[in-house]
Amino acid sequence: MKKLYSTTMVNVGGRAGEVTAPDNSLALKIAPPGSDAAGATNPEQLFAAGYSSCFNSALEMVLKQANVTGKSTITAIVSLYEKEPFDYVVGVELEGHIDGLEADKTEEMLKKAHEVCPYSKATRGNIEVTLKAV
Repeated sequence: MKKLYSTTMVNVGGRAGEVTAPDNSLALKIAPPGSDAAGATNPEQLFAAGYSSCFNSALEMVLKQANVTGKSTITAIVSLYEKEPFDYVVGVELEGHIDGLEADKTEEMLKKAHEVCPYSKATRGNIEVTLKAV
């Protein structure tokens, strides 16, 4: 397997700290979900940003192979659940829209993208991920 890219982020302080890239290209304040800390994000938002971007890139590849030219939009809704005290899990809902495509065809393209998206592969069997054409 040929490595195409690698990156590093460093966290200090967990959900009430900060993350930084060693090359200083990105630095973010981290706050717990639901907190109103100004200028801060949380791990669930970061995961949603990464998953929606990666999934939409996979979808664009699938659309290109199918000769579909409509613009695609992916919304990732990442939820944090407490199964019981000190036992947490994440769930993801991916909502997809493709300009000019019927809902059933959009759903078909979403399923194909879900098979090739690296984030989908990484989460498969580990967390619940649902797909929805919108």
